[in-house]
Amino acid sequence: MRILISNDDGIFAKGIRTLANAIASCDHEVTVVAPDRERSATGHGLTLHQPIRADIIEGIFHEKVTAWSCSGTPSDCVKLALSAILKDNPPDFVLSGINQGSNLGTDILYSGTVSAAMEGTMEGITSIAFSLASFTIKEFQPAANYALKLIQQLIENPLPEATLLNVNIPPVSEPEIKGVKITRQGIRRYTENFKQRFDPRGKSYYWLAGEVVEEIEQPEHIYLPPDLPTDVQANKDNYITITPLQYNLTDVITVQRLEQKLIIDN
Repeated sequence: MRILISNDDGIFAKGIRTLANAIASCDHEVTVVAPDRERSATGHGLTLHQPIRADIIEGIFHEKVTAWSCSGTPSDCVKLALSAILKDNPPDFVLSGINQGSNLGTDILYSGTVSAAMEGTMEGITSIAFSLASFTIKEFQPAANYALKLIQQLIENPLPEATLLNVNIPPVSEPEIKGVKITRQGIRRYTENFKQRFDPRGKSYYWLAGEVVEEIEQPEHIYLPPDLPTDVQANKDNYITITPLQYNLTDVITVQRLEQKLIIDN
């Protein structure tokens, strides 16, 4: 299979190297197009007011991997790959990650990792975002091993249409992973804290810090059964979580309520 890989941690991150090398070792055709530096929490941002530069990178990936360093955002990377670098040989899958840190619940709204994968889905390609749910543990091999397994399952049992899957792997050894759960998106909140600091010239600046609030009641979903866990819940219990996502953000219930309550001039 032809597989495109990007991320938001940058092309030199261990996570993307582990993922790309594992997939290339199974004889898939792998192309990496990733940011030249860390681009975490850039969401679905695009570069519009300056040029995007891309250069071949050699010597850090498996010999069968073709790797490009891109000056743009994660979404830029996937757009560039699909519209220019791989224009004549589009990939069968777009993968993003493996991210250093989780992308659970409302994290996905800010995530460059998820946005890179979403870009592939918007172009009609099944795409998967992979994240290791820790900012400190750097053992990516269990996540890469599961990525290989999931890709093989999708090859053997393809989905009927292009889909975006958000996969979070708990930061434990493979024997400690309890299994895999299909989940719904949960809620994750942070205690926001802007720390004021001063540069050498005495001018103030602010640094966003904060910690995740662990004990948040997860909401029910109007269309899904209450026993379907959220990604936040299941990952905390050491399950790999797979959450199908969509980029259409229409609030169906509110559409119906507005139709009932408002007089609309046609």
